[in-house]
Amino acid sequence: MKKLAMLLALALFGTLVVLPGQGGEPKKDEANKVQELMRRKLQNSQKVLEGVALNDYKLIEKHADELIQISKEAEWKVIKTPQYETYSNDFRRTAETLVKNAKDKNLDAAALTYVELTLACVKCHKYVREVRMASRD
Repeated sequence: MKKLAMLLALALFGTLVVLPGQGGEPKKDEANKVQELMRRKLQNSQKVLEGVALNDYKLIEKHADELIQISKEAEWKVIKTPQYETYSNDFRRTAETLVKNAKDKNLDAAALTYVELTLACVKCHKYVREVRMASRD
């Protein structure tokens, strides 16, 4: 009986070793991916602001387009709720508007759209924090 229990324990342990990402690991790895994605988002947002400050339409366009690409990555989907989806779509639309502003060489519109983009981030981050706090309670 002890042999059978030991064999079952070894088989279970072997399964956990062979299947990485099972147990508690995925959440940590997933969190690291999300952190890296948000870091990239921040860097590109800062480059958009630099483009606005320097009247550099190519810089605005390039980094707003990068923000759109980042928002399409799977790790972007932090919470699967309709409200989160709405925030993501608003962010993407605003970044697309920034690209259009840059192509149109409209600095005033780009500056205003950058503020809208920042507000979209703040609203979404606030929402995610609230949902996470509620789920901990």
